[in-house]
Amino acid sequence: MRHPLRLTLGTMLLISLAAPALAAPACLDAQRKVDEANALRFQFRQEARLGNHDRACDTLDEIGDRYADARDAFEDCGAGVVAIDLRSESRALRAAKAAHRC
Repeated sequence: MRHPLRLTLGTMLLISLAAPALAAPACLDAQRKVDEANALRFQFRQEARLGNHDRACDTLDEIGDRYADARDAFEDCGAGVVAIDLRSESRALRAAKAAHRC
């Protein structure tokens, strides 16, 4: 009785580990855009800390572009949940623009 259950759990574990690997080629570009946006967020914090208002605002615009590209790419590859999460990141970005008067 235990053996079929273990096989089923093992199979489910294998599928759950393999699913992201199968989806990764389709969503690779989208993940790259998110990584670029994260790097730009770091750059924005540094520029804001140094007081470079114009460069900080330009960087916020670039971050918004990367999020939009990533959201579209995630929707195209079928990862709608991630696209919804990126919409909330975009809202937070708009709040940051308002706070920094961009």
